[in-house]
Amino acid sequence: MMKHLQDTVTLHNGVTMPGLGLGVFKVEEGPTVVEAVKAAIANGYRSIDTAAIYGNEQTVGQGIREALAENNLSREDIFVTSKVWNSDLGYEATLAAYETSLQKLRLEYLDLYLIHWPVNGKYKDAWRALEHLYEAGKVKAIGVSNFQIHHLQDVMADAKIKPMVNQVELHPRLTQKELLSFTRENDIQLEAWSPLMQGELLDNEVLMEIGAKYGKSVAQVILRWDVQHGIVTIPKSVKEHRIIENASIFDFELSTEDMARIDALNENRRVGPDPDNFDF
Repeated sequence: MMKHLQDTVTLHNGVTMPGLGLGVFKVEEGPTVVEAVKAAIANGYRSIDTAAIYGNEQTVGQGIREALAENNLSREDIFVTSKVWNSDLGYEATLAAYETSLQKLRLEYLDLYLIHWPVNGKYKDAWRALEHLYEAGKVKAIGVSNFQIHHLQDVMADAKIKPMVNQVELHPRLTQKELLSFTRENDIQLEAWSPLMQGELLDNEVLMEIGAKYGKSVAQVILRWDVQHGIVTIPKSVKEHRIIENASIFDFELSTEDMARIDALNENRRVGPDPDNFDF
């Protein structure tokens, strides 16, 4: 189990990925995202997650470059993820989208590149493109996002390389137990986006009670729950004190009973789109 902010999980190809990172979904291009990325890296984060559709790759890249210089770090010290958007799914289009993301980020490579959504009829060609990028040494690891079990099975049926990561909506109201079991059995790392349910869980009475027991916030309890389940997690924040708070989860451990109480909050309820029924 992770004991420190910079502890990592090992993907099935041997690449190591930090277990906790900074997400920048819905953070507009500009100084806010630069400062959030810099604050995260200055406070020990080593993983930054963005996507083409977020429209902030340019200033995420700026934040990374400035943080590396200011903290005497090298590019290899940071794990950077981006994602190909639905309109670019397809073999040639996905290859081009990867180069566009690199140019915007002003990086020579990505550590992890993901297919953002499982668009029917398109994601298998996109996966072939990711396999090509990986085999050419242009990206350290490849994976998918928002894939259900049947999507993963479909990709793996004729893939040369199985996904290393599946990033999905996951939080105490959407515990994704079957998907977690499937990914474990197939050596695919599960990663949680929106782990705090976009703030909806912060006044949950059960989580507040558990937090009081350990002297921790609800956010810290949820992120600790992720870590203890072996799930990589990427909470979003632009405020430095929250970025620090979200990482302060390695000095306590939830009991088996409290883990079960949090698991029991599941309602299979999403705040984001349904991967089997979206129209974008």
